[in-house]
Amino acid sequence: MPLSPFRPQPDPAAAAWFAGAMGQVLLDSEADCVGAALQQRPGQAALWLGPAAAPLPEAADGPLPLRLNLDGAAFHGDLRCGLPLPLASESCAVVIVQHGDASGCDQDQLLAECARVLLPGGWLWLLALNPLSPYRLRWWGQGLHAREPVTWRKRLRAAGLSPDSLTQGIGPVWEIAADARLQDGVGLRAAFLLRAEKRRLPMTPLRKPRPLALQAGTTA
Repeated sequence: MPLSPFRPQPDPAAAAWFAGAMGQVLLDSEADCVGAALQQRPGQAALWLGPAAAPLPEAADGPLPLRLNLDGAAFHGDLRCGLPLPLASESCAVVIVQHGDASGCDQDQLLAECARVLLPGGWLWLLALNPLSPYRLRWWGQGLHAREPVTWRKRLRAAGLSPDSLTQGIGPVWEIAADARLQDGVGLRAAFLLRAEKRRLPMTPLRKPRPLALQAGTTA
């Protein structure tokens, strides 16, 4: 498959923050969550978009996902490309978007591409920064952007996906220490998990044929 000639425009500040102590703690907090996503559809293809510093979950069994590292408005890793992704439509059962808002990509286009490559019945796992967390002071001025869950829900729906009703908080509140526990509701946690499904298209019910109207004196 030919690679896109897209030239990357990296954001050194964002990449450096995730590679540093404060960002690495958050990525470590999310490692189990990423592992759970990769185990959701064993044996089926998965796509993982996220920072290069994110650790591969230790419990990951089966084939490794196609991993693309966010680098400004481009991706490195198993492929070097930009948007649109050089992947076939409906080719992945699971897509993980880990801090896609830290990239220079157009987020609506990114989610639309993720929806395109998802199989019907497949799931997108979105991990994003929480703009209401005290931990935001630790990424302040580092080229990172955070949006509330309601904004992401609108974007996911616009991409044709059906988001879960529950958003779960993850990561530390303020301390620079990993916290992998998921809580119901975002709260003040540094990040949150929001999942969305690509629903199967419902089959159009067949209309019942209308009975023939017979004229008077006509036999059937």
